[in-house]
Formats: sequence, C-alpha cells, structure tokens
Amino acid sequence: MGEPDPIRVMTVDDHEILRGGVRFLLLAFDDIELVGEAHSGEEALRLCDQVQPDVILMDMMMSGMDGVQTTKAIRKRHPQVQVIALTSFHDSDLVQRAIKAGAIGYLLKGVAMDDLAQAIRAAREGRPTLAPEAVQALIEPPETLPEAGTDLSERERQVLTLLAAGLSNAEIADQLTVSVAAVKYHVSSILSKLGAANRTEAVTLAWQYDLLPKP
Repeated sequence: MGEPDPIRVMTVDDHEILRGGVRFLLLAFDDIELVGEAHSGEEALRLCDQVQPDVILMDMMMSGMDGVQTTKAIRKRHPQVQVIALTSFHDSDLVQRAIKAGAIGYLLKGVAMDDLAQAIRAAREGRPTLAPEAVQALIEPPETLPEAGTDLSERERQVLTLLAAGLSNAEIADQLTVSVAAVKYHVSSILSKLGAANRTEAVTLAWQYDLLPKP
C-alpha cells in the first residue's frame, strides 16, 4: 500500500508574520501539506472553494468577517472541512461562539509544534482538540443553566463519555461492540437532547451540566 495523502491545511489570519510562522512549522511534517493562506474571512471563503482543504486553522479576531462568522460560513458551505480556532484569546464567550459556529478545536497561538500537528490529524478524523485554557472557559457555568441531558439513556451516556475521551465513531463502536450506524444514531440523539450543534459542543455542555466529570 502507498502512503496516505497528506492532510490538506489552509490558514486564515490577517497577520502575515503569523501565517508565515505556521507555514514554517508545518514544513516539519510529511503528512501535512499547506495548500492555501487567506488574509481575511472573505478571501478564506473564495480560497476554500478552490483548494478544498481538509482542515483550516482559523484566527478568530480579524477585521471584516471575523473568525466565528467565517467558520460558520465555511462549515455551512463545506461541512466536510474541519476548522480549528487558532487565536490569542480564550475568554468564555469567544470559545463558546467558535464551538457553536462549528470549530472542532480551539488552540492558542504559541502552541507547541507537535501539539498543533496532532490537533490537525485529530481534526481530519473528526476528533476535537481543546487548549486547557479553552476547556476551563467552556466548563465555567453560565449564571443560569437549563435542565438538559437528564433524559439521556444509559447507552447515550456511555457514548458521551467516549466522545469526551476523543474517540471516533468507529472506535466507540468497537469499544461498545455495536455498529457504527448505531453510534451515529446515539450521537445524533445526544446532540438533539443537549441542544448542541456538534460533538465538541455536546461534550462541553455535558461538563457544564455535570453529566461528565470535569477534566
């Protein structure tokens, strides 16, 4: 068998120096290929159509279309593309909005080179990666929490626990000795019952509602 195709990565950041830094870091990994760089959200939408990346590293604070708006637009147009927020900010509101927009990961600029590469690999497989600071921001409970998740079945709680551990659908199916289709059904039900837009948000809501032990 031949080597798998490299992971196609695009960066979106309005600072040339930061884009250059990421470009340099990614050169160290044979399984990751930088296929595009955008300096704005508007350019990111156009470029994404052209280069078809697997994973996008998205700055959150940009003039014009910010990272949250751009993430939401790209995920709507290209749901197969995974977005990792890569930013200097980790306040609770921004982290929440990025996850709701569809980001699968949230990392701070300055992240170690190997950690960034691992997050990119995980994102392509549909597994979230969150910086410890982002996790802390996410598990801080809002002033009022609605009752949610109390109607999760025992199986759904098992699936949710494995989601929080970063397992893929196939890995969860193997762990629970069920089909991948069954896992997909349970994940869909979990998202619905928690009012979550994606797996990452479901896990963070589960932490907030004390449905899972906090990390």
